[in-house]
Amino acid sequence: MRYLTAGESHGRALVGIVEGVPSGLRLVAEDIDAALARRQKGYGRGKRMMIERDQVQFLGGVRHGHTTGAPIALLIENRDHQSWQHVMSAEPVDDPELGMRRRTRPRPGHADLSGAIKYGHRDVRDVLERSSARETAMRVAVGAVAKRLLQEVGIDVVGYVRALGGVTAEGDPWADVWAALAQEGAAMDQEAVLRLWREAAARLLERTEASPVRTFDPAKEQAMMATVDRAKAAGDTVGGVIEVVAVGVPVGLGSHVQWDRKLDARLAQAVMSIQAIKGVEFGLGFEAARVFGSAAHDEIFHAPGRGFYRMTNRAGGFEGGMTTGMPIVVRAAMKPIPTLYKPLRSVDLVTKEPFEASVERSDTTAVPAAAVVAEYVVAFEVARALLEAFPADRMAALKQAVDAHRAYARDF
Repeated sequence: MRYLTAGESHGRALVGIVEGVPSGLRLVAEDIDAALARRQKGYGRGKRMMIERDQVQFLGGVRHGHTTGAPIALLIENRDHQSWQHVMSAEPVDDPELGMRRRTRPRPGHADLSGAIKYGHRDVRDVLERSSARETAMRVAVGAVAKRLLQEVGIDVVGYVRALGGVTAEGDPWADVWAALAQEGAAMDQEAVLRLWREAAARLLERTEASPVRTFDPAKEQAMMATVDRAKAAGDTVGGVIEVVAVGVPVGLGSHVQWDRKLDARLAQAVMSIQAIKGVEFGLGFEAARVFGSAAHDEIFHAPGRGFYRMTNRAGGFEGGMTTGMPIVVRAAMKPIPTLYKPLRSVDLVTKEPFEASVERSDTTAVPAAAVVAEYVVAFEVARALLEAFPADRMAALKQAVDAHRAYARDF
């Protein structure tokens, strides 16, 4: 399974093509529109979110509410394009005034300068339009297709905010599951454990979606929002830490046999590709470098009806680049958005004169939105790995193969 996206931030539309989705997956526009609406929410978002009302159009690959096995073509129109038709015209434009409106002042922290040098642009709009995080709308749409596929085989993915502007959510949102497993985990069969994790994921998603900053800790919610308010008043921005957890993932996705088949490495690349992400970790992550080995690894147990299992998940669901059957836990650090309303210093591309960097319409923070983007990016990579392990042209065959593998792992 693979995908490509195209389109600019203020162009006519964003376009995506997804190839390799089995036939027979129930898929309607509402599934994707709900995901797109989640991406647009979050405390600290800017005025662009008031303009756009993202909705997907299927241009191919879906008929009568089900995938056909053909490539799925997706389109999301940019409503803001109405105000940018002349500036973003694909046809040659003979307009001296337009030439004078070239963007020649690269903004620190953006792709502007490096992209301009790489592609030879003297107008950084040719860079910023594509490098913009607006592109993630289509990645969410593509990931929503993958998430629907995962749900059909008992896998759920949820993303939320761990920290925002230096304020960190406290506690473990999965504590109830761990307590239940500690009390009766050995007596629970495989299906009961899977159901426990999936029900907890559903509750956590409901809780974090009700939070303006998409966090699970209501005691820290107001402090996070106050930090965003202070940054906005100062013309500044804030970053944070997001976490994505995938439950119900079968053991053995990915592989240890080649570096490029390690699923945790592929997930790290995918999450790192989200705009403004500067660090990715799994499980204990960097904390594993500060503890003894006895506190860094997950002991292995076995029980009839459940098979091999672990009572901790310090590895974040991976050993040797392969899934262990425990939840995948991936965390990412997002830097403050570099577009500030108190601009940083820069140098004009053409005149080489110093200037304060140009200001584009921006958010004070996009951390809550980034949690959603990461959720769908992770969903796509997990779905891709699933279809590599269990190649199937039909959803019925895929579900049968995954069920058989779970039974095989249980009885191994």
